[in-house]
Amino acid sequence: MTTSAELGLPALTVAPGGVATATLTVRNDLDIVEAYTFEVVGDCAAWTTVEPARVSLYPGTSETVTVRLAPPRSSTSRAGEFPLGVRVLPVERPDLVRVPETTVTVTPFHELQAALAPRRRRGWLRGRYRASVRNQGNAPTTVAFTPGQAGEDLRFAVTPGKLRLEPGESGEVRVQARTRKLIWFGKPATWPFEVTVGPEERPESKDGKDGRTGSSVPEAAAPAPQKPVLDGEFAQLPIFPTWLLALLAALIALLLAWFALVRPAVRSSAKQAAEQAVVAQQSASPAVPAGAPAGDAPGAPAGGATPGGQAKPGAGKPATGPGGQGGPGAGPAVPGTGQQFSETIDVQTANGAAGTGSYPVPHGKVLDITDIVVANFQGDQGVVTITAGNKTITTIALETFRNQDYHWVTPIQVPEDQTVTANVTCEAPGTPASGKQAATCHELLNVSGTLSDIRRAN
Repeated sequence: MTTSAELGLPALTVAPGGVATATLTVRNDLDIVEAYTFEVVGDCAAWTTVEPARVSLYPGTSETVTVRLAPPRSSTSRAGEFPLGVRVLPVERPDLVRVPETTVTVTPFHELQAALAPRRRRGWLRGRYRASVRNQGNAPTTVAFTPGQAGEDLRFAVTPGKLRLEPGESGEVRVQARTRKLIWFGKPATWPFEVTVGPEERPESKDGKDGRTGSSVPEAAAPAPQKPVLDGEFAQLPIFPTWLLALLAALIALLLAWFALVRPAVRSSAKQAAEQAVVAQQSASPAVPAGAPAGDAPGAPAGGATPGGQAKPGAGKPATGPGGQGGPGAGPAVPGTGQQFSETIDVQTANGAAGTGSYPVPHGKVLDITDIVVANFQGDQGVVTITAGNKTITTIALETFRNQDYHWVTPIQVPEDQTVTANVTCEAPGTPASGKQAATCHELLNVSGTLSDIRRAN
């Protein structure tokens, strides 16, 4: 005397978002009236139900219930084969529990959600974007990014080129759009482009497997997925805008007017004034006899004497006083009165690393900085921070300039034994004029000013 239970199908196939059903037959071979409840066990239990959930059977009778499978269309319904069991629990005789089992195959589906940020960039030569993607399918997917443009005005680079994403996982790549030539004059140009995001296409093997997971996939269960297409735009700016050309033309016209009209008149007036001054000086100077010494003109006292024969006070003695050597105001010299100074700091940094270059001020010296020129001749990407002693002068992004200069009326003073430092963080080496991308970031910092001795009082 026992209870028997049997599922109607040895295997089931269901697609996420769809419904599949199977029958479960329960027979009461006991000599009492028995009630039965049902409990689904296994990986499919979250989206499997039994209808009705409870039956009562007389001795020697049976009844068939429906097992309903409805996996949601989401990344939580993983593709593959999973065991399904239904536990049949007798109420009066729980020791006679039965668990019939079957195999459920969940078919794969591919769904990607992608975005491009920012959608529009402006620049002289290149624009950088971030493409993000999320695998909302139920199977692992290798995602490929394919940029494209209607013409041949842009070149593209994607880093990394592919992403391997598990169900529900997200990833991000960097997309760079670069024009083939600069616009020196004129108006900005706009270049639209597209980035197609989709699973990497791989040929199927002869045994009917897809080559990625090694599991057999029904042909009708894996339709070709739709590939998101991301729209982007790069606005290329001219090196010299139209208003600058108009300003240069106006300046050239003013210079031509100056040379043609104003300058000849100024030169003629200056020449006339000089000739009048010479004539006036010749008419006012007394005649000097031939052979007389230059200092013995009539009425001129010799040796600095006054007409009365007495020497002038202080004649023939060096002048002394405040500010002259040996005078009452003499003392220790202050910094800032030294010789001209110029030093170049060369910093080379590997991709993704940080590097530092510095100039230490010697002991007994003080450096007054008046000019700083920063050269990013390769067009590297990253950040450079310039410090003088314990002061930060500036922090600038490398991609915003090729050459940058700073000048100060009041010098920046760096005391002895302190350093002028350039800290460079390299995100991506640029492309110099040769056209071949550099292997490392390379920046030059030229520091100019005066280097003075510190004279200390005894």
